[in-house]
Amino acid sequence: MIFQNILDKLKKRWEVSSNFEVLIIFTVFAITGSTSAFLSKPFTNGLGITKEAFGWIAIPIRLIIIFPFYQILLVIIGSIFGQFHFFWKFEKKNTQTHAPRRHCNLD
Repeated sequence: MIFQNILDKLKKRWEVSSNFEVLIIFTVFAITGSTSAFLSKPFTNGLGITKEAFGWIAIPIRLIIIFPFYQILLVIIGSIFGQFHFFWKFEKKNTQTHAPRRHCNLD
């Protein structure tokens, strides 16, 4: 009962019609997260960003560098699973949320 309520809220929030679509979306998030985590270490090591060179700060640097690749992977993997429109909309909303805002009008 509680699980069904959660699914119903997610379907409404994400504007999808079936539990299967929610399962696909969860699967895409899982695959994308695992893929970006798997690729992040060799990528940042190739750039010379290692724990030995940067200490504890290497992890936040890795996250900042990998974030744009995660967003691209999310749309690509979402497309493979037939959810391009959902993930494109999700990324546009996510980008607007994290984009710097202008506080002054230059007109």
